[in-house]
Amino acid sequence: MFRKVLRIGLDSGLSNRGLRTRRGGFTLDWDAKVSEFKKKIECILPGKQWEEPYDTSHLPPKQSDVVIVGGGILGLSVAFWLKKLENRRGAIRVLVVEQDHTFCVCFSQYSRASSTGPSVGGIWQQFSVPENVQLSLFSINFLRNINEYLAVVDAPLVDLRFNPSGCLLLASEKDAATLENNVKMQRQEGAKVCLMSPEQLQNKFPWINTEGVALASYGMEDEGWFDAWSLLQGLRRKVQSMGVLLYQGEVTSFITSSSQMQTPSGEQVVLRRINKVHVKMDKSLEYQPVECAAVINAAGPWSGQIAELAGIGKGLPGTLQGTKLPVEPRKRYVHLWHCPQGPGLETPLVADISGVYFRREGLGSNYLGGYSPTEEEEPDPTNLEVDHDFFQNKVWPHLVQRVPSFKTLKVQRAWAGYYDYNTFDQNGVVGPHPLVVNMYFATGFSGRGLQHAPGIGRAVAEMVLDGQFNTIDMSPFLFTRFYLGEKLQEYNIL
Repeated sequence: MFRKVLRIGLDSGLSNRGLRTRRGGFTLDWDAKVSEFKKKIECILPGKQWEEPYDTSHLPPKQSDVVIVGGGILGLSVAFWLKKLENRRGAIRVLVVEQDHTFCVCFSQYSRASSTGPSVGGIWQQFSVPENVQLSLFSINFLRNINEYLAVVDAPLVDLRFNPSGCLLLASEKDAATLENNVKMQRQEGAKVCLMSPEQLQNKFPWINTEGVALASYGMEDEGWFDAWSLLQGLRRKVQSMGVLLYQGEVTSFITSSSQMQTPSGEQVVLRRINKVHVKMDKSLEYQPVECAAVINAAGPWSGQIAELAGIGKGLPGTLQGTKLPVEPRKRYVHLWHCPQGPGLETPLVADISGVYFRREGLGSNYLGGYSPTEEEEPDPTNLEVDHDFFQNKVWPHLVQRVPSFKTLKVQRAWAGYYDYNTFDQNGVVGPHPLVVNMYFATGFSGRGLQHAPGIGRAVAEMVLDGQFNTIDMSPFLFTRFYLGEKLQEYNIL
């Protein structure tokens, strides 16, 4: 598939506009070299006032085989697997563009401007969709062997501080049968998950009030949480060592070419191909047109806006051309509280019936948690200010009902971040767009992108390079399901 994309680019004349060629292992960017040479000559010609040639070192390159929009964990994972799976070293030029300065440069664990930072960092296999279970199983293997993948010569090893304390999901009478069916499927996929009655739950975790709990599922192995910041930094360092270029800037537009095609039903559709990406530099009016063969939309909560820039969803309603990417920002709070009387060191990540979830944070009687609101309770996503009444009114009452010892907790701090929320079915979007044929998606995982990033990145890279999913079949996650109205509903969401 990737070779076909490159061939189409060559046939359309990209080779005459500076597409790179290789001879004897050297890269020759002829147009770029000639342009640079001409500028140097002009500034020393007789009659010309001498001046320094214009410095373009801060701009992205003029050509890149792949442009990845979004420098978070998903975008970096795609970059890693593109380089990992390339046929020969240096065969593919990859550019990652990230707009958020705090995320790209000085990201911290509690940065309010990013999606990864506020994450609780959980990983579990207790999903209702088999492919999500498979993604988790691959991710846990990747994380457990992280330095086989991300180690860099003469650099410190990556330490994810993985805590294998498991995850505990609680179900009411109404949801007990669904939970039981999910566990059966999870076991068939290879996950080590057990069911627990209220009595068994009380015996294992005596600090839990089992009122209203009909059934629970518990991950006995390969579940828990890890440090998202360390994974992000490890991926950034690794992809840079592999030759990936990272730039801070904003993708403002796409230059496309188009052609018409008739479907078997007789419908006329327009196929588009992105030829150039305009990258606007931070705090500047400058922008760089970057020629490319493929674009990866990994822009997280803003991936819907990036899709619109490419014309996706701009057609008549009810048509494939008029089908939008249904991903939007949803605001989520994470709270850190202290409670010396709280549950002990063997506390798992708990997901309550109410939508409240929590886990321990370190060894000092601290806990991280939050609440998955209903549609009616959704916080205003236009800013990342923390509504401290939200914890008092929506989180604390449920915490105390489930864990009575939390009655004495003291909130230490709180922060907000964004989910890349898929309003259609809360599941991810992976693979190419059917009409903008060289835009690929890695987005819409509604809070699960962090834990599934290793498998998602590999799947997207496989599709770009080979035109198919070679390991986990991610076909149910394709964009076309939005047009067809075929929901891939995931119910186990934190």
